[in-house]
Amino acid sequence: MSKLRRFLDGLEPYFERGGRFERFYGIYEMVDTFLYTPSEVTKGATHVRDGIDLKRTMTYVVFATFFCIMMAWYNTGYQANQAMADLGLDAVGNWRGSILNWVGYNPSNPFSCFVHGALYWVPIYIITLAVGGIWEVIFAVTRGHEINEGFLVSSMLFSLILPPDIPLWQVALGISFGIVIGKEVFGGTGKNFLNPALTGRAFLFFAYPASMSGDEVWTAIDGFSGATPLGLAAQGGIDAITAADIGWMQSFFGLIQGSIGETSTLACLFGAVFLLYTRVASYRIMLGVFAGMVLTSTLFNLIGSDSNPMFSVPWYWHLTMGGFAFGLVFMATDPVTGANTDTGRWIYGGLIGVMVVLIRVINPAFAEGMMLSILFSNMFAPLIDYFVIQSNIRRRAKRYV
Repeated sequence: MSKLRRFLDGLEPYFERGGRFERFYGIYEMVDTFLYTPSEVTKGATHVRDGIDLKRTMTYVVFATFFCIMMAWYNTGYQANQAMADLGLDAVGNWRGSILNWVGYNPSNPFSCFVHGALYWVPIYIITLAVGGIWEVIFAVTRGHEINEGFLVSSMLFSLILPPDIPLWQVALGISFGIVIGKEVFGGTGKNFLNPALTGRAFLFFAYPASMSGDEVWTAIDGFSGATPLGLAAQGGIDAITAADIGWMQSFFGLIQGSIGETSTLACLFGAVFLLYTRVASYRIMLGVFAGMVLTSTLFNLIGSDSNPMFSVPWYWHLTMGGFAFGLVFMATDPVTGANTDTGRWIYGGLIGVMVVLIRVINPAFAEGMMLSILFSNMFAPLIDYFVIQSNIRRRAKRYV
């Protein structure tokens, strides 16, 4: 038995039911069973047919973001190093410089890019985890609830959908809004109808638009302006993207400007394969979102427009631009805020796919539509399930008339 296991076993009398720190039992349980199988198992017959629980589900989602995290580190550092080369800078004048001076600022050096990118993402994640965790503990202690792993997913996703140079105090404010207003006021994990991570980002977008949009927020170097492919498309369509020397494969792999962890469609697809294999995510929602996007964008391509270049953007560019792939894989498939009936999942996913293209094309002033389309669909998910269930009831009732 490992030293860690013996240490946790020694803490059990203090944190177990009736112990001195009973209200923190959830913290002990979360740490104890994250890597170890709990000793309390069912001895007799049971109706449960699957070993998966909330803990394993949340852990799987965190594992699925691994490729997005690695790409977030590399691309954030690559964009910063490339910007420094373009601006003729040879050092960073902040606390990161003392570390980066050891590895250099070469965009052709993968290790340098990984380190540079990690020095921006890690502080964001630490602030997200610390501030959000404090709110989780406050509400758990106040209500006498256990602390679960739901926040681990929200914190990870929230840190990946922010610009790399966002002020850390805004990170703290955004995750506070997402956890308190987006989840805890409705009762906590499993009772919220809005995705907490997207709720926090939406708050920051409307409260501090200068830090969440524009050409100067996507690269972690002061004074460098770099537009995202989605922003370029809103200005001049695909011609504007190609004029900026951005190809579709470059956009697919994620070597472009954008939010920290949303740029790589390939990394998101790796996460999608893992979530589908473990049956954590619904393929119906994913295919519904994809089908809705393809049909709507193709319809706009057929209609065309002389004044709006977004009408001509084909579906395969919508797939790789902005946060579409990340939202499709990690946000739309949230089992708490999404539809839960099989038919409802197709409708729910299709609604997201249609809405994201409508927002991107009809309202080019707000180029990224994935966040709003998912939040909009979250509000209608219970209604969609209700009508699907009522339809099934009426259809079955007719069999006995």
